[in-house]
Parts: sequence; C-alpha cells; structure tokens
Amino acid sequence: MRRSLLALGMALLLAASVCAQEPKAPAQAEDAKLATAMRAVEERIAASGAEVGIALRTLDGQTEWYRHADEAFHAASTMKLPVMIELYRQAAIGKLRLDEPLLVRNEFHSIVDGSVYALDVGVDSEGELYKALGQTRTLDQLCEAMITVSSNLAANLLIERLGIENIRATTQALHADGMHVLRGVEDGKAYDKGLNNTTTARGLLILLKAIVQGKAVDEASSRKMAEMLKRQKWNEAIPAGLPPGTVVAHKTGEITGIHHDAAIVYAPRPFVLVILVRGLADSKQSAALMANIARELYVATQ
Repeated sequence: MRRSLLALGMALLLAASVCAQEPKAPAQAEDAKLATAMRAVEERIAASGAEVGIALRTLDGQTEWYRHADEAFHAASTMKLPVMIELYRQAAIGKLRLDEPLLVRNEFHSIVDGSVYALDVGVDSEGELYKALGQTRTLDQLCEAMITVSSNLAANLLIERLGIENIRATTQALHADGMHVLRGVEDGKAYDKGLNNTTTARGLLILLKAIVQGKAVDEASSRKMAEMLKRQKWNEAIPAGLPPGTVVAHKTGEITGIHHDAAIVYAPRPFVLVILVRGLADSKQSAALMANIARELYVATQ
C-alpha cells in the first residue's frame, strides 16, 4: 500500500513537471473574439496593400497580439514620445525645471557634419511657435506643443536641450529597444544618408505601458505625461474607431507614405494599441485603416 501511494505521488509530480514545461497556448488561440478580430484585421490590411505593424496588450496582461511588431518603421513623430519621457526624467532628478525658459530659434546642426539647417514652417504641423522666434517658452510649453500638435520646432529645441544621448539611454533603460532616436527633425543630410529615427510597434507599446503603469519616470511624472497625451489634437486614426467618449492618450506620426498612432485606450478594460502603417500615400486612407483596426480590436478586448 505504501509502495503504491509512493508510486502515485511520483506519477503526479512527473505529470505536474511535464505540464509546467509545456508552453502556454497563445492568447489568440484562447480568445475566440480576438481570433475573429485578427482575421478581420488581416483582411483589411491585405485589401489596403499597406505594410502594417501592430502591438496590442490589455493592461491586465490577459490579451495580447503582435503583428510584425519587431519590424522597424520610420518613426516619424512617434519619436517625440521618448523626448517627453526624458524631459520629465531630467525634471524629476533636478537636472532642469519644467518652467525653465528656453530661447525659441530656428537653427540646428546636422548629425552628419555639424552644418546648420532650419526647419520649414510649411511642412511643420504647427506654425504658431515660429512666430515666437527670439522669444522664450518654458520647457513644459514646448513639450505641450511637441505632443499635442506635434510641433517639429518644439521637438528640435527640446532634443538639443536634453541631449540625444540622454534620450537614447533612457529609452534603452526602459527596454524599448525597438525605438531608435538618432536625430532631430528635418536633418536633410542625415536623411539622405539613411540616418533616420526608427521604431517598432513593440518598442512604442513598451514606452506607453511604462507611462500608464507609472513607471516611465515616477507615478507623478507618468500621470502628467498621460494627461498631456490625452490632449492630442490629431484624432483621425485610433480614436476615430472607438466608441464616442472613449478617453485616449496617444501620439501620432506622419510623413509621406508613413502614418502611425500609438495609444493608451481607457476603455472599460484598458489596453495599449500601437499601429504602424507604411506604403499608403493618402493619409485619409491610412487613418481609416487604423480606425477600422482599432474598432475590431476594441470589440475583441471588451
């Protein structure tokens, strides 16, 4: 009897060990709603002809989906997200003050040879800051313009003040390895040499998850960053696919043939969603594609 009990115990231990070593089924296989949404999203992407990277994760960690999430895309203005994080990091350690004034000027230096270049107000999404040349704006005001209306001039001023190496180091410290910030905006010589800021969908998801979890810098700083992202003025992509009134904290990015949106969606079951789109010349078409993807994935996660 004792021998049979011992044998039974050994068998149970062996079975538990085998089960522990078996890989868990992927979330999409466990969730019929997500599987249905994934098929619909794939059909929409195929019909569009675009290249699309997606990273989705609910904040409870129970549902996630990654589609070409580690493929590098031109970052466009999504690279302004790590700039904001670095600004708040330096403020938190007392290296600078958010109310510190900075001279507004339109003169920057190429990372290729140090030569001077200026930004073109005609291609910037915001023009008011150019009217303040020679005046000062606080670092916080510049960050607000950089995030909510995606000002290139504000971004370059902040990048120069913070230091590109510091921005990169903080991004790496957050383990957002897919985000690579090399330079400011409109550095033509760098662009010609292929020296561009790049990102992956997973890299942006990691940064947004750090913000919403209060870990990007600290809880207070992360909360302020999330509130600023909620004031985003360009809402034709992910927010357009969500039920009216859904609160979204997000950062967009757009240049010719590139259109991205990276969002924290404060749904009843909150989630982070990043959609990167490449290959569509019409921004209305890419925005509609992202809105449709967001609509499908919202339904799948709620």
